[in-house]
Amino acid sequence: MAAALITVTEQGLYCPQADFYIDPWMPASRAVITHAHGDHARSGSEQYFAAEPGAGILRHRLGRDLPLQPKAYGEVFNIGPAQISLHPAGHVLGSSQVRIEIDDAVWVVTGDYKRAADPTCTPFTPIACDVLISEATFALPCYSWPDTRDVVAEIYRWWHANREQGIASVLFAYALGKAQRVLAELTAFTDEPVYAHGAVLPLVEEYRHAGIAMLPTLPVEKTRKADYAGALVIAPPSAAGSPWMRRFGDASTGFCSGWMRIRGARRRRGYDRGFVLSDHADWPGLLQTVADSRAKRVLLTHGYSDALVRYLREQNVDADALRTAYGDEE
Repeated sequence: MAAALITVTEQGLYCPQADFYIDPWMPASRAVITHAHGDHARSGSEQYFAAEPGAGILRHRLGRDLPLQPKAYGEVFNIGPAQISLHPAGHVLGSSQVRIEIDDAVWVVTGDYKRAADPTCTPFTPIACDVLISEATFALPCYSWPDTRDVVAEIYRWWHANREQGIASVLFAYALGKAQRVLAELTAFTDEPVYAHGAVLPLVEEYRHAGIAMLPTLPVEKTRKADYAGALVIAPPSAAGSPWMRRFGDASTGFCSGWMRIRGARRRRGYDRGFVLSDHADWPGLLQTVADSRAKRVLLTHGYSDALVRYLREQNVDADALRTAYGDEE
């Protein structure tokens, strides 16, 4: 059997033949980064490689002097004997899959990805390979996403129903990716400005610099003087239940996440409304990706990896789970 191109070490996913890491969770000499979420992009490495569309976000999060070599999607570059290229993952702006080829063996590491259309990032591109390393965040059959436009229309109706009652609508969405996607999708319904939490605004500006069209955004004032009645406010989930919320008075709260697909999840998390909008692949999307890859072997990281391993083995696919430090930003 040919040697593995990617192994799991204490520092992360490692290519021993070419001495580089993919999304290392500890500082490394060379780090190929799939996207800028905190569980995949960490500081301290000596050299970084990432897709050019996400370079601004990476520099915002890890430092403007980051030793980063941006690469265009599909551009082939070499590290040692490895031919490497980055391909769209459709997860957030600049997210990528990593294709590694050594001696005619091809492995692909997807990073986080989704198959649904998203106006804020380049669509996922299927890649044929010998071995596929895929995320499995929502790898259960119950996770099947509704049409995005229907979900966004639901958000818009909720916002305006709250406006009729004279209260603010505070929508919790992850600061990188989800918040910008909501702002972009809502342009199909309105051109009204939306208030945004201070953690969201700088990342919105990075998306604007990349040419992504979104609703106008306004900062949430530090005092209670602004009248937020009838307004839509976008904030990260960490703001829920914090003193920051007091300025909105009797607000209605909502949460955008794939976890809202399960009945009772919204109630357990304490939100008034739940909206099923995810930046990860659902169960059909995961299965489609495995089929599109034509991989002889499939390795699964984080999420419900064990469940998908069992299913794929029942379909006579050689599958296993990889234990990694990646988490779930949703």
